[in-house]
Amino acid sequence: MAANDARASTTPLIERRSIDYIPEAERHGRLFSQFTLWMGANLQITAIVTGALAVVLGGDVFWSLIGLLIGQLIGGGVMALHAAQGPKLGLPQMISSRVQFGVYGAAIPIVLVCLMYLGFTATGTVLSGQALGQLFGVSDSVGILIFASVIVLVTVLGYRVIHWIGRVASVIGVVAFVYLFSRLISQTDVGALLQIRHFSWSSFLLAVSLAASWQIAFGPYVADYSRYLPSKTSSLKTFLAAGAGSVIGAQVAMILGVFAAAMSNGQFAGHEVAYIVGLSGTGATAALLYFSIAFGKVTISTLNSYGSFMCIATIISGFRGRLEVTRLQRLVFVLVIVGTATLIALLGQHSFLGAFKSFILFLLAFFTPWSAINLVDYYCITRERYDVPALADPNGRYGRWNLLGISVYVFGVLVQLPFISTKFYTGPLVAALGDVDISWIIGLVLPAALYYVCAKKWHSAIPERLILPQEQGATPTTNGLAAQA
Repeated sequence: MAANDARASTTPLIERRSIDYIPEAERHGRLFSQFTLWMGANLQITAIVTGALAVVLGGDVFWSLIGLLIGQLIGGGVMALHAAQGPKLGLPQMISSRVQFGVYGAAIPIVLVCLMYLGFTATGTVLSGQALGQLFGVSDSVGILIFASVIVLVTVLGYRVIHWIGRVASVIGVVAFVYLFSRLISQTDVGALLQIRHFSWSSFLLAVSLAASWQIAFGPYVADYSRYLPSKTSSLKTFLAAGAGSVIGAQVAMILGVFAAAMSNGQFAGHEVAYIVGLSGTGATAALLYFSIAFGKVTISTLNSYGSFMCIATIISGFRGRLEVTRLQRLVFVLVIVGTATLIALLGQHSFLGAFKSFILFLLAFFTPWSAINLVDYYCITRERYDVPALADPNGRYGRWNLLGISVYVFGVLVQLPFISTKFYTGPLVAALGDVDISWIIGLVLPAALYYVCAKKWHSAIPERLILPQEQGATPTTNGLAAQA
């Protein structure tokens, strides 16, 4: 532990690594930082709004809370399984997709992941802009621009600063949420709201889907923030630390959203930030809450922007055969990413709530099959035995295109289409199911089963053990380079 702390103290503030492998000598950090990072990332206004949607769109309080909890546990389990990959591989999450899709083929899901990050960054920036606008007495648009500038700075600084902000955000979030809950309880009869129980499958499964999609959406980048942990870190403990932080933080925020929407008499939609802060009154307390909302969004928006940078760098590196990214390239990528998200936020800030609901539900069709394939391959087929150097070689073990992984992925997307219910698209079987969207369940189970059966029979050669890059001072027997299939 002392050696681990010493490494952290000598690690430069500005991260110099990007999508390349993290050598053991540079590993640092503790599992508790995984908990606080994901707690802080979830104790924020967008999670409150997501929980509120369960009521705004027709659910009652009691069954919405149950549905949200079930969704958190299912989606959080998927998310945490991805988190456990970070310390073992020492790589960002989406690089590992090259095992299942090929060095070039991995660009297919990664492009869609980039779109997800842009959407989440943009919608989060809208809410942060509202908070900063109220805090500084400026327009929401100016607030959006201020927030975007902060995100650029933190994203460029990188891993250590992101984890530090996660710890601070978790403390601020806990204090703010305890206060908001105390105010909410003093202003409404919570017991009476819980007694109203009108069960509806469509509303219940909507709540499950909202929470599950919230958690699953972290899957494509959760390992980005655990990859610096020492490789001997327990996978189970990593799973529990990241999963518990994310599930607890999100459920607490969504519970507040459910009660806020239930007591708002229709005033919540369109005025989310102002309504939540209004629970506390005015003056200094309101100003502090506006600050806590904006600061809480810094964590998750930085995660989205940092993840976008990782994804774009992964796509480019796949075609040029190198994993290194310079600091100047990082800055350019981040400016483009945050600039695009800010433009989307400025253009779409007045139609946020409905668009957000449709966006996060529609995204499930593209990310649940990727998650299913990645997890089945890692835990059931290769069993953590990756050839890390080959991930940068289009002519290596994993090839340019993996038709098996790509075909199962396309199948996983298409098989969901009849069951999707969003403003973008509604499948032909949705009405027969009582307007219940079960596409994400189909997208997890069927691709996982199909990939397992097919990969067991047709998978390419698997190394005998995990093969890591040759580290300075290490011998082939200590880093696994001698273990060729």
